[in-house]
Amino acid sequence: MTVNHAPPVTLASLSRQTGLAVLDHLERSVRIPVVDGIQAQGDLIVIPMSEISDLSFWQHGTWTDVPSEGVELLRGAAGGNPHTLVADPGTCRWTTNVSEPGGLVIGVFEASAPVYLLHPEHGASGCTPGRYAVRRQREYTPGGWGSRLVAD
Repeated sequence: MTVNHAPPVTLASLSRQTGLAVLDHLERSVRIPVVDGIQAQGDLIVIPMSEISDLSFWQHGTWTDVPSEGVELLRGAAGGNPHTLVADPGTCRWTTNVSEPGGLVIGVFEASAPVYLLHPEHGASGCTPGRYAVRRQREYTPGGWGSRLVAD
């Protein structure tokens, strides 16, 4: 039996690691859940690659290691709060060298250990090891006139 002696990942520990302050209404001491399915955070959605069939990688695309302070995936509307991907060093890499017909993809990350999505207003959630696509979310407009990007 393996015993994990690592301290639990909390909103407070992620905030310290990244230097990104979170809003006062969030409970900083709660352990961040880590899940393996689709999850949304404000105006972005994270989808396991096993659920996607229409995404392609650029032929000469590059991957970047996610630093311990994280990488900003998307900033909210009008310069709002950032959605930040946070990982321990050497456990996650990220690329924006991808495309899909709908044009909603921001990038793809690949993790060998749990990684976290941190947002100052929404808090944090975790993803199990694996490969995930990060997309913008869209919503249908009232009256059936198409759709628009969700603005956080």
